Amino acid sequence: MELFASCFHNLADTNDKRLIGQTSLLMFPIYGLGTLIPFISCYLKKLGLFLRGTIYAILIFIMEYLSGSFLRLFDACPWDYSQSRFQINGLIRLDFFPVWFLLGLLFESTKPGKQG
Repeated sequence: MELFASCFHNLADTNDKRLIGQTSLLMFPIYGLGTLIPFISCYLKKLGLFLRGTIYAILIFIMEYLSGSFLRLFDACPWDYSQSRFQINGLIRLDFFPVWFLLGLLFESTKPGKQG
């Protein structure tokens, strides 16, 4: 998803129709943490949709902040949101809340251990 967004961000910025994007291999294990959401959703299923989405967004923010802080120790954090208006320490962007909210709800619909 990040690569997809990166391609279209580049298109909007440079009008480069080749749809070239970029990501970092370091992002794969971080995004892999999203696979925990279906397991967490088992404990949240009695909560309303808005509360569940909010919890997912907060959890994603926490993981993004912690992983970015860890990677910064090695000067290896592939993102820097310092130029964004709604950033915290350049590691998370609060204006991404709606994206993480919806992504969390999308991921919860995936059943753990389900193949195909």
